[in-house]
Amino acid sequence: MRHAGFPPIADRRAEVLILGSLPGRRSLEASQYYAHKMNSFWRLLGRVLGADFAVPYAERKRLLRRHRIALWDVVAAARRPGSLDADIVHASIAINDFARFFRTHPRIGLVCLNGGKAAELYRRRVLPTLGRFADIPHVRLPSTSPAHAAMPFARKLARWRAAMPARTRASGRA
Repeated sequence: MRHAGFPPIADRRAEVLILGSLPGRRSLEASQYYAHKMNSFWRLLGRVLGADFAVPYAERKRLLRRHRIALWDVVAAARRPGSLDADIVHASIAINDFARFFRTHPRIGLVCLNGGKAAELYRRRVLPTLGRFADIPHVRLPSTSPAHAAMPFARKLARWRAAMPARTRASGRA
């Protein structure tokens, strides 16, 4: 089955772009990023930003924008049976248009990659296409997926917290 991702959650003030690989089955069913109840993304990000993400999805999107964070996926569409990144059929992958995204979001100064598959695909399939935007720093962070349960939440939190710029996690400027 071919899965298509979601449009980015972003506005022109975004300074950090967080990228996953491709939404899983539960996220696709709910039409929401990180909808699987066992995925720690929203809980982890709430702790990093000092914000309550245990709110309706529309409010989560507003909180991301308030903290100048954009959210998207590396993959625009691909075939994948199930939800595991390991099951993505590489020959079927279509990558999102990042050169266009960076042109329309000129304040992005950091790309955070949520897990190994997002990092691998960004490095191999996106960076070579970016031209002048390839200099935007990127960092691989531990996956928030329930499939990556070997790393304790506290260790994931420490790594995510260390990666986020202080200005982003500070006060959530309006």
